[in-house]
Amino acid sequence: MKTLSQHRVTIVDVARAAHVSAGTVSNALTGKRPVAEATRARILAAIADLGYQPNLLARGLVNRRTQTIGVVASGLEYYGPTRALIGIDRAATSLGYGLLLDLLHSPMEDDVEAVLNLLSARRVDGIIWAVHEIGHNHRWINEERLSRLPPIVFLTMQPQPGVAVINTDNVLGARLATRHLLEQGRRVIGHISGPQEWWEARERQRGWRQTLLEAGREAPEELVVEGNWSAASGEAGLYRLLEQRPDLDAVFAANDQMALGALRVAHRLGKTVPGELAVVGYDNIPEAAYFWPSLTTVRQHLSDVGGLAVQSLHALVETKRNGKETPPPTVQTLSPELIVRESSLGQAH
Repeated sequence: MKTLSQHRVTIVDVARAAHVSAGTVSNALTGKRPVAEATRARILAAIADLGYQPNLLARGLVNRRTQTIGVVASGLEYYGPTRALIGIDRAATSLGYGLLLDLLHSPMEDDVEAVLNLLSARRVDGIIWAVHEIGHNHRWINEERLSRLPPIVFLTMQPQPGVAVINTDNVLGARLATRHLLEQGRRVIGHISGPQEWWEARERQRGWRQTLLEAGREAPEELVVEGNWSAASGEAGLYRLLEQRPDLDAVFAANDQMALGALRVAHRLGKTVPGELAVVGYDNIPEAAYFWPSLTTVRQHLSDVGGLAVQSLHALVETKRNGKETPPPTVQTLSPELIVRESSLGQAH
């Protein structure tokens, strides 16, 4: 005969040890019905003595939920996606969800269908799609496809009808940066953009251009160079801008790493910052305050974006579980803020 140490401890074993019914043990674990404190203490002591581990997957199948959120992400080598994932993790933990993370290492080419099938097979309660919109990698999204999936919330993509999206306002962020440079008396403001396949990069460039045109300034192509988010591309970008416009007196870089590369060029060429050249970045990475000079930049509140995505998904999951009519998906956009530091303050020399 097997002893308790030789087989998996069950809820029945706990009930016998605590001298209660299996139903009472279940109520103590799930909270479905009240259990006297003395009885609950006896049950918990039995669980500790026997080493009982609840079968959460089986319980999830019975309750038609697994308390798991599937997160599909990409670009974790960049600051923004990492901050959003931190926000997702914190909010999920506070709501009692576990995360099932699936990374797309080539977000323009990876098999979306295989990822969606895997998450559906694992019966996740909902999905957060934290994959940047690059090229046409979001064209799989349509009402018919979404109707066959668990509730899903998207991050960082162009809004479209019938899709729940959580964004930050990239156009506004670029406008804040460019307007600030204009207010400092800068007249020739260049832009080092992110790769134009990225929707976010196009939005930031659009905000830069809109602000210059509204101020009666030109925004010719010679004032824009394309980077790839790296400091090296920011370095190459400023060299190219200065070749095309030697009278350049300010540059707005679409992320802080590219701004760092631009600062390196300014120092190498002996251009004072901000005297001869003002520099503004985007993201407000922790190191931005310690650049030399400290970097003016745009903060996106990306951890808040991740947290809001979890809260929105939780509301959709609960609505579906309770059999209520699901409200139309919405787009929620958070406003960024400008963090002004030494790299942009003061009039041009």
